[in-house]
Amino acid sequence: MRHAKNHGMKLGSSPSHTRAMKRNLLRSILEHDRIKTTLPRAKAIRGDVDRVITWAKRGDLHARRLAIAEVGDKELVRETFEKAKQGLWDGRNGGYTRIMKLGPRKGDNAEVALIEIVTEPVMPKKDAMSPTVPTKVGSVKEPEEVEEAEAEAAEEMAADDVADVPEDVADATGSVTDAAADAEE
Repeated sequence: MRHAKNHGMKLGSSPSHTRAMKRNLLRSILEHDRIKTTLPRAKAIRGDVDRVITWAKRGDLHARRLAIAEVGDKELVRETFEKAKQGLWDGRNGGYTRIMKLGPRKGDNAEVALIEIVTEPVMPKKDAMSPTVPTKVGSVKEPEEVEEAEAEAAEEMAADDVADVPEDVADATGSVTDAAADAEE
C-alpha cells in the first residue's frame, strides 16, 4: 500500500535533505536565471519556481510572505517581485521555466539538464483551429471561366512587375542607361 507516499520526488535522499536541496536550487535559479543540474532535480523544482513567480505576479503582501517562506531570502524575493512588477511575465500564464536536456554527465552518466526562467514575450499562436466563415453557395463557375480569371490575374501581376522596375536599371539587352553611366564617371 502507498500510504503517505504522495509528497513529491524523493531524489535519492532523506526528506529533509530533499527539501533543503530544492530550496537551494530554487534560490540559485531565481538569482542566476539559469542553472545546470540533473534532469530529475530540474523537473522537481519546476513547479516551485512557477509557484513563486505566480505569487510575484500577484504582488500582494500575503503572496510576498508565502514567497519568503518558500525561498527563505527576502532580498531575492524582492528582486523577483520587482521583475514581475516591471512586466517580465505579463501575458504568460504559467510555463515560466524551460528545461533543455544536455546529455549524460561524464563521471556517473547522470542525465544533465539546463533549467532557465523564460523571459521572452509570449508569441500569439496562429489560429489554425479557428472556424472558417462559410461561403455562400451561389452559381458554380465553369472550368473555362476559372482558367480565364487566372490568366487575367497573371497578366495583371506581370504588368505590375514591369511597372515597378526602376528606370536606371539595366534593360534586357544589358546596356546601361544614362543615369547609371553618369554614376560610373
